[in-house]
Amino acid sequence: MEIPLPLLLSTFAISVTICYVIFFFFHADKGRAPLPPGPRGWPVLGNLPQLSGKTHQTLHEMTKLYGPMLRLRFGSSLVVVAGSADVAKQFLRTHDARFSSRPPNSGGEHMAYNYQDVVFAPYGPRWRAMRKVCAVNLFSARALDDLRAFREREATLMVRCLADGAAAGVAVVLSKAANVCTTNALSRATVGLRVFGTAGSEPGAVDFNEIVLKLIEVGGVLNVGDFVPALRWLDPQGVVAKMKKLHRRFDDMMNRIITERRTGAIAATAGEEDGKDLLGLLLAMVQEDKSLTGGSEEDRMTDTDVKALILNLFVAGTDTTSITVEWAMAELIRHPDIMKQAQEELDAVVGRDRLVSESDLLRLTFLGAVIKETFRLHPVTPLSLPRMATEECEVAGYRIPKGTELLVNVWGIARDPVLWPDPLEFRPARFLPGGSHTDVNVKGGDFGLIPFGAGRRICAGLSWGIRMVTMTTATLVHSFDWELPAGKTPDMEETFSLLLQLAVPLMARPVPRLLPSAYQIA
Repeated sequence: MEIPLPLLLSTFAISVTICYVIFFFFHADKGRAPLPPGPRGWPVLGNLPQLSGKTHQTLHEMTKLYGPMLRLRFGSSLVVVAGSADVAKQFLRTHDARFSSRPPNSGGEHMAYNYQDVVFAPYGPRWRAMRKVCAVNLFSARALDDLRAFREREATLMVRCLADGAAAGVAVVLSKAANVCTTNALSRATVGLRVFGTAGSEPGAVDFNEIVLKLIEVGGVLNVGDFVPALRWLDPQGVVAKMKKLHRRFDDMMNRIITERRTGAIAATAGEEDGKDLLGLLLAMVQEDKSLTGGSEEDRMTDTDVKALILNLFVAGTDTTSITVEWAMAELIRHPDIMKQAQEELDAVVGRDRLVSESDLLRLTFLGAVIKETFRLHPVTPLSLPRMATEECEVAGYRIPKGTELLVNVWGIARDPVLWPDPLEFRPARFLPGGSHTDVNVKGGDFGLIPFGAGRRICAGLSWGIRMVTMTTATLVHSFDWELPAGKTPDMEETFSLLLQLAVPLMARPVPRLLPSAYQIA
């Protein structure tokens, strides 16, 4: 019987297709690097149910099991975790260009002006231009020196407030005292206003702090909708609704400040001796109406860019700083011998008849080691903000597909016993001359210690952060002895949302230790 030609062709086509599928299934990946190892996940949700509230600790334990590069599945998203300094170096230096963009997320869309900021914006000419604006006007060596008066004045006011309350013998919440100091210094430098006054808010001050705290709180929630597209429209945790509400509050507040600045209701600076604030410089750029990248008119600075930058600076630069100061003080109070060494150095450099100034900081070698050890043992952002592979590549012998999200376990790397002998011990001496890590710094070149990240996406404000943490800690250690209730020691248990902080806020009683004249502050 003769087989009809159409049937013959159809059979042939189906046979070829089946052979191709079989060949592809068994041979397509031969010769290609494998994906990194990792645990099996659940249907739909992947490994999300396996993450605890302290995600950095869970991931650290997983890397002990699967190796320094870990593969996970968050819903439909493929995620790799760098759990060692060597792996982090390959991602953030060797392949940095491929991992300089951020994955889409609800925070960037609904809070950060639809990715029009510096933190979440995609990597490219506009992002580089916006980052340069911050670097030149706020974080360059010249800008930092110009804004030094803001930081020193707020540290002085912190001492006055603590000294006034010391007579009552009441314990204070150190994170709150540090937060008032660091937030006011940043708010004066950025928008020309003090968020906190000595008795409530000053005239013209705004509710930045409340909004920032809530932004950090909601930003720390792992939004399932970011990883399971089918659930995005449901917003099952209510995260997006909260983000939109907070964004409206922040936007209304910034619109009011910008309008008042343009109409002269708020002065451009808090005083000529204090230096210029960033808002005035940014609004001048908006007025100039020039392209940021030298390209089309679409690249010019707008009010939206201004608001997005200010938002970034407050979320990234307020609580992060005060929480680090609290960790440093907790460790010093917990180790009286180290506190004594720090105070002896401060007395030798500064004396007891005046307060610390920023010009003293470079001579405080031991205190600098204390700050480095605090950054190592208690990084405020224990997991890096996620990055995304813009093209497929091979890292440490493993294939990383395009679109893969990257997390770096900063916390876990800084506790690697291969890099850090006795990693759980608070030991500033490791950073002193003659110590095991004398030449290590926190500026992104040493991948065993990257609290500010590394590569193109390193924190733009690291210089401000280091100065502010060092200045605030030095002032607290130099100006006061600190007493806990009898028999008490600091509770070092940590809690993690977006930031890593003490689960129980540190409370201690300040006891003035300088000459009385040092506390006579106008």
